Amino acid sequence: MAVRITSNINSSPSLRSLVPKNEISFRPVNQYDGTAIKRLYHADNLDVLNYLIKDSKVCGKVDLIYIDPPYNTGGAFETRDFIHAYDDKYSTDEYIRFMQVRLKLLHTLLSAEGSIYVHLDSNMVFHVKILMDDIFGVKNFRGMITRKKCKSKNFTRKTYGNISDYILFYSKSDSPKWNRPYEEWGDEKILKEYPFIEEGTGRRHKRVPCHAPGTRNGATGGAWRGLMPPEGKHWQYTPDKLDEMDARGEIYWSSNGNPRRKVYLDQSKGIPVQDIWLDYLDINNQNTCQTGYPTEKNLDMLKRIVETSSNPGDLVLDCFAGSGTTLVAAEELGRQWIGVDIGDESIRVIQDRFINGTKPLGDYVSKKKKMDKPSLYCSPSLFLDDVDDVKKESKTSKVSYQLFEEE
Repeated sequence: MAVRITSNINSSPSLRSLVPKNEISFRPVNQYDGTAIKRLYHADNLDVLNYLIKDSKVCGKVDLIYIDPPYNTGGAFETRDFIHAYDDKYSTDEYIRFMQVRLKLLHTLLSAEGSIYVHLDSNMVFHVKILMDDIFGVKNFRGMITRKKCKSKNFTRKTYGNISDYILFYSKSDSPKWNRPYEEWGDEKILKEYPFIEEGTGRRHKRVPCHAPGTRNGATGGAWRGLMPPEGKHWQYTPDKLDEMDARGEIYWSSNGNPRRKVYLDQSKGIPVQDIWLDYLDINNQNTCQTGYPTEKNLDMLKRIVETSSNPGDLVLDCFAGSGTTLVAAEELGRQWIGVDIGDESIRVIQDRFINGTKPLGDYVSKKKKMDKPSLYCSPSLFLDDVDDVKKESKTSKVSYQLFEEE
C-alpha cells in the first residue's frame, strides 16, 4: 500500500474544495491514494473536528470512535526517551468544557449505526458519563468496561491498589453495529462447564434444564409427555420441538425421569466477553514491542473494540491518536481511519510506527541519554513541500508502506 505524504491540505482535492487555504490551521500528514480514507492530522483536534463536520465523506459516516483523552491527572508526560509528549493539567471546569465541545462534534460525525468508546480513569469518568448521557442519550449508554491496566501495586497510601481504568461505551442509536466477541475455552473451563461425554459420539456436553422462568398460556405452558413444567416456569420449546430434539438424542433422561437438554461444546462459539477485561495490561514489559510513547494502549484491546463495533471497510476515528494504536488496529483489520493529535512527538511516533513497526525497548534506565538522530522517515522534512522520494519496507510491522512525494 502506498502512503502519500502531503505538506499542505490544499494538495488534496476533497479538502481544497471545502476550505480556503488561508483558513487552514492544520494539515494532513499523510493522505492515501484511492478512495479509502486514511488520514493523519497534526493539529488541535477541535479545529480538525470542526473541519470534518464540513466534509461530506466523513460527517455522519464515522462508524467507530475510540478516544483516550487526557485524564486530568495534573501531570506532564514524557516518552521513555524523555521527550515531552503532553500536559494533563486542567481545572475540573476547564476539563468538562474541553470534553463537552469535542463530544458534541464527535456525536455529529458518527453514523446512525456508530459507536464511541471513551477511555478514562476514576478521576473524571463519572463527570464524562454525565456529559455523554446528555449528548448521546441515557438509552444509548451500552456499558462501562473495567480494564485491568497493570499488575498489583504495593501502595503506601491508605487505599486499595489502583490497577483499573474504564471505557465508556455509547452508541448513536439503539441499533449499533455489533459483532459479539468471544473468548476461547480453556481446558480447565471446558472440564468444568462441559463435564459429560456422549456415549457413541464422544461429543463433550453439559446438561441444562428444558424449562425457563415464567408462566405461559400456550403450548410451552402445557404438558409434554405427561410432564408439566415446574411451578412458575414453562418449557423452553414447544412439545413438538422437544420431541424432535429427543429423537436426535439431544435430551438426557435422568434415572427419575427428569428431562435435561444437552448443550454441545462443538456448537459453542466460545465464552461471550463480559465487561471486565483482565488480559489487556498497559505496555510496560521491556520485551514487549512498543513505541515508548506514554499511555500507549494495548493493541489487542483496540483490535477487540474495532472488530466488535465495526466491519471491514468502515471508518474509524481517533482524535487523541497518541502512539497510533487505534490507527494500526484499524489498518490491520481492513478499516479506513482518521487520526488526529496536536503533539509533535505523537505524530513522529505514529509515522515511525507505520513505517518501521515497533520493537522491544529493553531495560529502562532512569537517566537522560543522548538521542539518536531521528530517522529520515520521521523527521520534520516530511512536513515540508520538497520531500525526496523514499522507499522503505517494514521489517517488523504487519503492514508495509512506500512513501513518495506528492506529484
